[in-house]
Amino acid sequence: MKIAHIIPGSGGSFYCGNCMRDSKFVKALKDLGHETIKVPLYLPIFEDAHDLEEVPVFYGAVNLYLKQQFPIFRHMPVFVEHALDSKSVLEMAARKAGSTRAKGLEEMTISMLLGEDGNQKVELERLVDWLADEAKPDVIHLSNALLLGLAHRIKQRMDIPVICSLQDEDVWVDAMTDQYRQKVWDLMSERGKDVDMFIPVSDFFSAEIHKRMVIPESKMQTVHLGVDTADYSPKSIAEKEPIIGYLSRICEENGLAVLVDAYIILRKNTAYSAVKLKITGGKTGDDLQYIREQKQKISKAGLAQDVFWVDEFEGEERQKFFNTVRLLSVPVLNGEAFGLYMLEAMASGIPVVQPALGAFPEVIEISGGGTIYSSNEPQQLADVLASLILNDQKLQELSTAGLSGVNAHFDIHAQAKKMVAVYEKILINIQ
Repeated sequence: MKIAHIIPGSGGSFYCGNCMRDSKFVKALKDLGHETIKVPLYLPIFEDAHDLEEVPVFYGAVNLYLKQQFPIFRHMPVFVEHALDSKSVLEMAARKAGSTRAKGLEEMTISMLLGEDGNQKVELERLVDWLADEAKPDVIHLSNALLLGLAHRIKQRMDIPVICSLQDEDVWVDAMTDQYRQKVWDLMSERGKDVDMFIPVSDFFSAEIHKRMVIPESKMQTVHLGVDTADYSPKSIAEKEPIIGYLSRICEENGLAVLVDAYIILRKNTAYSAVKLKITGGKTGDDLQYIREQKQKISKAGLAQDVFWVDEFEGEERQKFFNTVRLLSVPVLNGEAFGLYMLEAMASGIPVVQPALGAFPEVIEISGGGTIYSSNEPQQLADVLASLILNDQKLQELSTAGLSGVNAHFDIHAQAKKMVAVYEKILINIQ
């Protein structure tokens, strides 16, 4: 089977769970013998940002923005378009403020969902031409519902199954102003009629998306995320210093301030004077002031020497991070549809501590590799961290359970087989 995964890239400037989810599924599908390609939109894909040779980036972010905001750019020469879609320009754009922020991009989001009726119809035709003439897949898999504007034209031109994953669309849409929010949800419901099957990444998010979009139950099937434990190298808890880790984009929404405040509370007790904090996951221009504020709090508390900010987070650098931390916590303010960093941590033998929000309780209950706290506030998190960070026996128990749980329930190849079964069922039904 030949499968094309259409994936919005983050440009590699921060830890992008959605990009990683899709990349891991693509690799696992290849391991199962299927010809699978990643088709990047907007920016290069996280962990692939250094390689744009095989497949071009469609709907280049700079090109897209200029055409949406300034109609004159809709008629720019081809060589200018190519320059704007170059690797250097797109990677620069990924680091700038606003490149991955919904606010201010409402009209563009609507235009994208309008597909052939939007301002990006030329880019749409370019993508569909490439898919039909070059890639020639049997199945198209859209990374999220914000790409549903592509579905109708793909179905019309190619008459093949279109699958769409669902993960954290609410984070993008709910950040919009009131006048746009419902319009976007309604448009996604309408455009979703061209999709053969939706794949939410958790049972939590399946229920959540039903509150916002009209999707028949028969067109929804949960497939959890997964990782390959062979990609990670767990170390014994006893070999590590008492270091608490944070791995995600360093931004307000992901709750770093909650963790920083909890750490400051923890360190007021001299029994925890050896505990350190390590933070990684990258950032965009939007996050710089927020990061400065967190550093100022840490310095004011006299703890700057015990808090480490790690710029590199890809590949071997992420493994080095996992080799040093005992616990991981990413206290996302409103929860998430899943949280791939949890699986990566548990596959590395690291227990996780998460708020009782979003899909976090679901993932931790299934895996057994961590604990949740009921109110996402610094004192609550500090109490849980205090009960675990110096407790080698309890941490090792959670570490062992988490590693076993990931192997049993979140193996990427097992999840990929479930995805293939979805593809095959749809292919049979439309023949």
